[in-house]
Amino acid sequence: MKKLILTGAAGRLGSYLREPLSKLAEEFVSSDIVDDIGKLYPGERYQRADLAVYDEIHALLEGADMVVHFGAIGDEAPFEQILGPNIVGAYNIWEAAFQHGVRRVVYASSIHAVGMHPKQDFIGIDAPHRPDTYYGLAKCFAEDLGRMYWEKHQVEAVCMRILSCAQVTNARALGSWLSYDDLIQLVRRAIDAPTTGFSIVYGVSNNDRAPVDNSGASYLGYRPKDNAEEFAASILAEAPPADPADPAQMRHGGPFAAIALGESGLATMNIIDDKKKI
Repeated sequence: MKKLILTGAAGRLGSYLREPLSKLAEEFVSSDIVDDIGKLYPGERYQRADLAVYDEIHALLEGADMVVHFGAIGDEAPFEQILGPNIVGAYNIWEAAFQHGVRRVVYASSIHAVGMHPKQDFIGIDAPHRPDTYYGLAKCFAEDLGRMYWEKHQVEAVCMRILSCAQVTNARALGSWLSYDDLIQLVRRAIDAPTTGFSIVYGVSNNDRAPVDNSGASYLGYRPKDNAEEFAASILAEAPPADPADPAQMRHGGPFAAIALGESGLATMNIIDDKKKI
């Protein structure tokens, strides 16, 4: 394609996507709200843009064929903080995409859009929204927005409900892990699928204990390779006793299902910051 946009390029997941995405278009534009993203890959340029400011997003998407939208507050926070980047920002992305004739939005949605479903339910891509936080609620809004812009304006969308794309450090991650290699494959399939209409797919690796069903999205061609079972013995040997009364263990959203609205979910998790360096 001629021009591809990545929002949230300064984030941890964005750091792993920049290099492979830079090879997919004549012009690759990384974007975030930091002043300088540092060293660039060949063919990449950086354009600062605030998701909550429509004029900046409109300028960012000019001439784009597709946008990979990872920009947002990536944690639970008070609604007033979520509103700008996560909700208004999603509207700005889709509206600018429509105005510029962008073919497809590839969106980093989340398991937290359906996070209050019981963990024992092997949910598919048709599971109804059941958010666990304001953060998850914003993902529901963006998914519905994407469906509406497809049905009203024929802007395609692939909403990737990512489970946990980080190093495996706890028992939940034995099912929810999405490796960085599988993340890259998932985004590539969302980009190069010939047609998608409006699609939902779970961002999860080929884990023996995966709690979600991606069979309804098989047409996208996503075939994950990695399996968190290789970490099971060491993780389970150190895990505390299971507690069936704990929502963090009994709901798909994990710790986000147990926290108070507006309070950080990441603060309760051991997320290792292994952001990729150039």
